[in-house]
Amino acid sequence: MKKTSTERKSKTSTKRANNREFVIITYLFVAVFIMMMGYFAYFQIFKSEDFINSPYNTRQNTFAEHVERGAILSSDEKVLAQTVVGEDGKETRYYPFGPMFAHAVGYDSNGKSGIESFGNFNLLRSHAFFLEQVINGIQNKKNPGDNIISTLNYNLQETAYQALGSNRGAVVALEPSTGKILAWVSKPDFDPNTIASDWDSIISNTDSENSVLVNRVSQGLYPPGSTFKILTTLEYLRENPNYQDYHYDCQGIISMENTQIHCYDNAVHGEEDLQTSFAKSCNTSYANIGLGLDKTKFAGLCRELMFDADLPIPYPYNKSSFVLDKNSNTDEVTQMAIGQGETLVTPMHMALITSAIANNGTLMRPYIIDHTENYRGVTVKKYHPTPYSSLLSENEAKKLQEFMSLVVSEGTGSKLSGQSYQAAGKTGSAEFSNIKGESHAWFTGYASTQEKGSIAITVIVENGGAGSSTAVPIAKQVFDAYFAAYFAQ
Repeated sequence: MKKTSTERKSKTSTKRANNREFVIITYLFVAVFIMMMGYFAYFQIFKSEDFINSPYNTRQNTFAEHVERGAILSSDEKVLAQTVVGEDGKETRYYPFGPMFAHAVGYDSNGKSGIESFGNFNLLRSHAFFLEQVINGIQNKKNPGDNIISTLNYNLQETAYQALGSNRGAVVALEPSTGKILAWVSKPDFDPNTIASDWDSIISNTDSENSVLVNRVSQGLYPPGSTFKILTTLEYLRENPNYQDYHYDCQGIISMENTQIHCYDNAVHGEEDLQTSFAKSCNTSYANIGLGLDKTKFAGLCRELMFDADLPIPYPYNKSSFVLDKNSNTDEVTQMAIGQGETLVTPMHMALITSAIANNGTLMRPYIIDHTENYRGVTVKKYHPTPYSSLLSENEAKKLQEFMSLVVSEGTGSKLSGQSYQAAGKTGSAEFSNIKGESHAWFTGYASTQEKGSIAITVIVENGGAGSSTAVPIAKQVFDAYFAAYFAQ
């Protein structure tokens, strides 16, 4: 029976529809395949090392079966950590400078910390010559691991370590233009050479705040005291273009509702404008300033400057915190304006803010690994400076630079004046108990010369009293060492 033309057309149309569906499905599968291959390539190039280098990746432990862990060096080629192999073949991790680099370099026993942790993958892979690796495999020998060359400067680290002395506290120094971490000191400390034998006694200390394992640079949370006036000033500048017209008569104390604010050591500063209020670190003036600020905008500024936010650093850290919203009462506002109350910050966080100010508003991503190289000194991977964020505008940074320079030339940071370099910063004395006279000593600032560029630093000395008398001299020693090394070349 012959098919009608209508039936033939219907069958042809059905075939075309089926072919069209087949083509669509084919293209869909091809597109999915291309996307999968693209992601695979992206993962291999950009993300695989992050996953392999994760401290939670247990695969890293198998690398140690075939590779002898590489060394960690300072930027000036001092060996900070290395593997020593005994006659019996036993490998021991040795730290030539003991506690000095303990929190920066970390340890490789009873877990890992510091560079030993986040640089673990780099240290456990080998870029020895291919044939050399083959021969070692045949002879059942381990291949030499790659070395990490850090950005840490031995001279600056030693200077900061000695300057902090027997005090509890922290010192961190960075290069604002690049983000290189130059020094990282936290005390109390420990000897990474004996961490295994000392472990039980270390962890038996249930007071986590006083534990030697607490990396105070990034994990120590402190009231910022007057260093927080940097943020209060920035918010005032944003809300008051006519900030030059600000005037206040300091009588050493200000009372508001049930709140009283005293200037440090009950000083009476008299007539002040905004610049002298900052330079003299006048608490009563800044309490007065705080009450006039828009609380919602001020809270927004704090978040912009990374309070209650993630920090771009490789070390474990605690987030800084503040309590301020539109419902905050007078006491909360005035306490926050002077860096007291429930405001808490880490020294590293203050160093990042200071570094951004010194770098005209741009925060460079901090990094502590400069490059990796194989055991023959051939560079494997180089890490480069990268911008992280514009924390404030260039114009705002320039204004804060002027304010911080006045602290040195006319205010509480005068011990840094008259040097071969130009210094700027902010001191702080942060009360941490109800006992009169108990306060942490702060300094955060930077120093620069036209030839050398700049270095930013943050210092905190626990229960150190006034920042001007305790923290500033520590910063000065680090500044002196930094520029003396340059001009000695």
